[in-house]
Amino acid sequence: MSKSTGLGLTEQPQTLGDASVWIVIRAEAVELAAREPILQQLLAAQVTDTAGNDEIIARVLAARLSVAQVETGDLFDLILSTLDGDIMRKVEADLIAVRERDPACTTFLHALLNLKGFHALQTHRIAHALWVSGRPEIASWLANLVSLVFGPDIHPAARIGASIMLDHGSGIVIGETAVIEDEVSILQNVTLGGTGKETGDRHPKIRHGVMIGAGAKILGNIEIGAFSKVAAGSVVLKPVPEHCTVAGVPATLVRVHRADEIPAETMDQNI
Repeated sequence: MSKSTGLGLTEQPQTLGDASVWIVIRAEAVELAAREPILQQLLAAQVTDTAGNDEIIARVLAARLSVAQVETGDLFDLILSTLDGDIMRKVEADLIAVRERDPACTTFLHALLNLKGFHALQTHRIAHALWVSGRPEIASWLANLVSLVFGPDIHPAARIGASIMLDHGSGIVIGETAVIEDEVSILQNVTLGGTGKETGDRHPKIRHGVMIGAGAKILGNIEIGAFSKVAAGSVVLKPVPEHCTVAGVPATLVRVHRADEIPAETMDQNI
């Protein structure tokens, strides 16, 4: 189990042997370009001919978001200027999380280029950085663009840690005061929302190692304890203890886990 630093990354980013994620991605892109010549120009522009790792993620996101009536180059400049070391460490941790947890993801390059949950999450990281730096208008515009292009509706103020997987991404809603700690997996059509018209701190707090199943709704300023699991289709209205599974409408406790079980990593949907 990795060592958490709260909302940051684990103390040292995971690596694969002696090769960093970005070295592997560049090698995967070269190999793919040789097999699929039609993708050579795209891969060169977005991966193999880039000057740095931050430029790779900036070019990929700018290309995906360029449906807006804003120049792709301007989007690229906005994203690249916002990326910093902390965000890049989280991007790398998210790539590793998707590669390890999603059996349909066979390469880091596939996650980087094709998975809209990953794209939405990284663009949220940009929007959040803009939000906390005092640029709420451009942050909100970017968050809305994410919703239109990729599907997830994530308020730019929401705080999201590292090693996160938004599986598929479709239909995910994350409210303004929501907190998601490290090493969390969230499947499609999940809502982290409020319960009505209350103001202030009104959204869920998802602790380390949690897995939230497809279609689950977690409502209100409640805590989902570390290393717990919310079963698919559940509606959670009360706090959930650590190391347990809840299921149902409304959700109730159905199982207590072993202390070493990490639902976000095992991705076991059984209850």
